[in-house]
Amino acid sequence: MSQPKQPTNTGALTTLVVVFFFWGFIAAGNSVFIPFCKHYFSLDQFQSQLIDFAFYLAYYIGALILFAYGALGGKDLVGKWGYKKSIVYGLLFSALGAAAMIIAVNANTFAGMLVGLFIVALGFSLQQTAAQPFSILLGDPSTGTSRVNLGGGVNSFGTAIGPIVVALALFGTAAAITDEQIKGLSLGKVILLYSCVGGLFIAAAALFHFSRKVPAGISDEKMEPANKALALLLIMTGLLVFMFVPIFNSYKVVNDSLTDIEKHALETYRMKWLFGALAVVVVGLIAANYTAQKKADGWGAMRYPQLVLGMLAIFVYVGVEVAIGSNLGELLKQQSFGGYQSSQIAPFISMYWGSLMIGRWAGAISAFEMKSATHKLLTLVVPLVAFGVVIGVNSIAQYDMTPLYWYIICVLIQVAAFYVSQDKPARTLLIFSVLGVTAMAIGIFSTGTVATYAFLSGGLCCSIMWPCIFSLSIAGLGKYTPQGSAFLIMMILGGGIIPPIQGKMADYLQSSHADMPGYGIHQSYWVSLVCFAYLVFFAVAVKGILKRQGIDYDTEKSAGGH
Repeated sequence: MSQPKQPTNTGALTTLVVVFFFWGFIAAGNSVFIPFCKHYFSLDQFQSQLIDFAFYLAYYIGALILFAYGALGGKDLVGKWGYKKSIVYGLLFSALGAAAMIIAVNANTFAGMLVGLFIVALGFSLQQTAAQPFSILLGDPSTGTSRVNLGGGVNSFGTAIGPIVVALALFGTAAAITDEQIKGLSLGKVILLYSCVGGLFIAAAALFHFSRKVPAGISDEKMEPANKALALLLIMTGLLVFMFVPIFNSYKVVNDSLTDIEKHALETYRMKWLFGALAVVVVGLIAANYTAQKKADGWGAMRYPQLVLGMLAIFVYVGVEVAIGSNLGELLKQQSFGGYQSSQIAPFISMYWGSLMIGRWAGAISAFEMKSATHKLLTLVVPLVAFGVVIGVNSIAQYDMTPLYWYIICVLIQVAAFYVSQDKPARTLLIFSVLGVTAMAIGIFSTGTVATYAFLSGGLCCSIMWPCIFSLSIAGLGKYTPQGSAFLIMMILGGGIIPPIQGKMADYLQSSHADMPGYGIHQSYWVSLVCFAYLVFFAVAVKGILKRQGIDYDTEKSAGGH
C-alpha cells in the first residue's frame, strides 16, 4: 500500500525560490563585469577566463571545507546550523565578497577582484549545499525533483532579466553594449552596482531569517567518519593545483612571437596538463569507489557507487552546460555558421541560456498538485510561454530575434520528451542525455542554421539534468545524505575544467588545420558529445545499481513514496 503524499510547504518553498531568483539575477551581472575587467585591468582573453575559474573553484573548495568539518568533527555543519541558517550565513558571506570586490576596484587590483568573486561563490557553495536537500525536504519525496526544477526555473528567469536590468542601470539602455560604452563606464557606477549586489544579498538573508514559514531544518544526526575520503580529496586538490600551475605559467609566452609549429607545440603542452587534471578527478573517484567496495570503513558516502558515478555525472553535466555556451560565440563568427559580428551573437547566447529556463519551467510543473489532464496541458503550454518570454525579453533589449523563431521546433521536441519521460528521474535523464548526444552529433556533422539550432538545444537537454542526477545520486544514502550532497556540490568544479579542455581542443585542432578556418571550434564539440554520452551511461547504470540495493527509484517516484 502506498503511503499518503506529504503536503508541500508552499510558504517556505516560495521564500526559497526567491533566493534562487537572486542567485540567477546577481550572477548575470558577470556579463557586464567580465568585459569591464578586460578593459579596466587590461587583461588578455585567458586572464579574463580566470573569473569563471575562480567562481567554480570556490564551489569545490567551499564544499570540501564543509565535508572536512563533518569528517573531522563528526557532525554535518549544515545540519548543525540547519538549512535555514546555512542559507542566511551563505548570503551574508556573499555580501562580504561583494564588499571585497568594491575595495578591489578602488585599489585597482584584479587579483583582489578574483578574491572578492571567490568569496561570493564560497557563499553560493554554502547556500546550494543547503538549498538542494532543503527543496526536497519541503514536501513529498516523489515531487522533490520538481521542486528543485522550480528553483532552477526561477533562477534561470533571474539570469534572463539580470543582464537587461544591469545594463539599464549602468548604461541607460538594454541594447547590445559596445566596446566604447564599456570603456566609458565610470568607476562610480561599477561600485554602485556591487553595493546594490551586496544589499540584495543582505535583503535576501533578512527575508529568509525573518520568515516564520521557513522551518529551521536542523539535523542532529551524527556523521560517520570518512577520513579516507577526506585524504583522497585533499590529494586530488593538491594534484589539481600541480596540473594547473604549468598551464598558467605557459601563458607568459608571447603568442604573437611564435611560429605556427611552436604554437601547435604549445597548445599540445597545455592540452596534456588539462587532460591530466581531468584524469585526476575521474581516476581518483573511480579508484575510491573500487577501494570502498572492498572495505567501506573510512570512505563514508563514497562506498555507494550511485554517488561516485553521480559525482562524475555532475562534473560533466556542469562542464558541458558551460562549455557549449562559452564556445558558442566563437562558433557563430565562422562563415559556415553565419559569420555573425559580436553584436549579433547576443540573441543566440541568450536563447541558449534561456533554453535552460524553458526546460526548468516545464520540469517544475509536477511540484504543484493538479489533475492529470491539467498537467499534460501545462507541459505543452509552459515551455511555449517560456520560449515567448525569452523572445520577448530580448526583443525589449532591441535584439533581432527573427533567426530564432523556428527554434520553437526544438522546444516542441523537448515537450514530447517530457511526455515520454513521465516525471521519472532515471528515464528523464536517459531521454534527455540521448537527445544531447544526438544534438551534438547533428551539430558536428552539419553547418548553418541546423547545426546552430542543434548546439543551442544542448541547453534544453541540460535544463533538467541537475535535479535528476542529484536525486538519483543520493537515493539510498540514508545518514550519509548530507555528506553525499557536499560531494556533489564539489563537482561543480567541472565548470572550471571541461570548458578549458574544449577551448584548448579548438586551439589544438585549428593549429593543425590552419588552412580550414573554423575547423577547430566546430570539431571541439566532440568534447560536449562525450560528456552527454557519459550521462547516458550514468542514467542506465544508476537504475541498475539502485535496483540491486532494493530501490526501484522510478517506480517509487511515480507511486509517491519511498
